[in-house]
Amino acid sequence: MVSRVRVWLNRTYAENVFFMDQLRRNPSDRAVDIHATHGDADSPVLAAADTADLEPEGLSPAGYVEYALDQCRRRGIDVFVPRLHQAAIVAHRADFAAAGTALLAPPPEAVAVFHDKVIAYEAVQAIGVPVPPWRRVRTADELVAAVDELEADGHRACFKPASGAGGVGFRVITRAPFSLSQLSGFPTPYVQLDLVVEALKQAEEQVDWLVMPRLEQPEVSVDCLTGPDNRIRLSIGRTKNGRRRGFTLQEQWLEPARRIAEGFGLHYLSNIQFRMFGDVPVLMDVNTRPAGGLHQLSLCGVNAPWAAVQLALGEDPGEIVPPFLGQDYAIVSGPRQLRAVSFPQQRVEETEPLPAAVPAPVDSVEVSQTAQALPL
Repeated sequence: MVSRVRVWLNRTYAENVFFMDQLRRNPSDRAVDIHATHGDADSPVLAAADTADLEPEGLSPAGYVEYALDQCRRRGIDVFVPRLHQAAIVAHRADFAAAGTALLAPPPEAVAVFHDKVIAYEAVQAIGVPVPPWRRVRTADELVAAVDELEADGHRACFKPASGAGGVGFRVITRAPFSLSQLSGFPTPYVQLDLVVEALKQAEEQVDWLVMPRLEQPEVSVDCLTGPDNRIRLSIGRTKNGRRRGFTLQEQWLEPARRIAEGFGLHYLSNIQFRMFGDVPVLMDVNTRPAGGLHQLSLCGVNAPWAAVQLALGEDPGEIVPPFLGQDYAIVSGPRQLRAVSFPQQRVEETEPLPAAVPAPVDSVEVSQTAQALPL
């Protein structure tokens, strides 16, 4: 009899409720129990899990590793998919292995390369992958000089944190004066250069930003599954052009993504993003974790989360070729139930599993959805 698999997702994106759905709908019909932890008692991933804990706040990375090891031992976790404090966790892979837990994450060397975008750009450029021009800035004078240089070359300048994920902190520079036009309609990523300069001058600490040209669409996110042997098992590009989304297997996107994933040992699931700089696809970002939109590959007949768990368990799924490419689509949102009862406010940990099945609550949260009904 095949044993049940116990998978833990720590503090992660709401969209990963679909990652969890796919694990349960795996092609082998193997039983999967999912444990989830989060800092927000109303995260939908907690309601989607079989058992859930509220994560303690204020832990250092080292303290979080101890917390994670305790979770793995008490919960009998077979596979841990870490997002929060990934770098600290993968540095203790041997400790988790001793606890009987496989980490579905790259080795620490790979995580370190892509934590800092400057180091990442220099590293991938060295292996022949094109990157956009960039300048690292920490002061108002450095920002103005970088923006002047890009604009002189005919580019629109933007900036983002040198380390970060999910587009947090991304802004596009404009020299248009602040006016009522900025207060009509929805907020935009545009920010006035003079306001940014003044904020930098008033700040007590330096920033750490990358200033670069605003890259053009299409944006292509290549989801990769790479084995511990550094060999790619799966690579599919997800395209974005305005609201229109789709899929691609064109080598101009997949070849550089495979070169990065294999060359830097991005084991298990990674997401490598490209945009256009003129006529050339260039690297935008590398995520050493599953993308929030990974479940969209179900539209191509692929269950990437389950294949990754198989690899983590030492069960090689072999090369995965999508049987078809799904048609173009758009992202919509819908309700997802929350747990019927809230966690205590000052809780450190939950020692007993909460009910796996809860009544449909009044409250709900909207989560991006695509093809939820597909049996993948």
